Amino acid sequence: MSLLKNNNVLFPALFNDMMTTDWFGGLENDRTHIPAVNIKENENGFELHMAIPGLHKDDVNIEVNENILTISSEVKTERETKEDNYTRKEFSYGAFKRSFTLPKTIDEDKINAIQENGVLKLTLPKKQEALPKPKRLIEIA
Repeated sequence: MSLLKNNNVLFPALFNDMMTTDWFGGLENDRTHIPAVNIKENENGFELHMAIPGLHKDDVNIEVNENILTISSEVKTERETKEDNYTRKEFSYGAFKRSFTLPKTIDEDKINAIQENGVLKLTLPKKQEALPKPKRLIEIA
């Protein structure tokens, strides 16, 4: 149990313990976190990987508007269990929204997304003019 110190007297932080204890079950459906993201640049563009375990591709919305890439999700579920002398109803709601400012070198029309094993993978290719130019040998006349 965590403790708070106030005027040299220790008080149990009951509120903190109550908020982290799952008294009746159901917190396994709590999705109130912001997904982790890794962004890596390579020669041809960028790769963005976002951890979205438990979400289906239909649960995720990806938009590009005026150089802003926005990835969002909103999932609502309801479940009811009836036994002999009790009924348990569970409602859960999970949502997130992440926005990224894209460099002007990104070809927005060629952005691609796939989902594999709980990871959303976006490929953000660079425009042709932003790609590195191959080395050119110049002959001596």
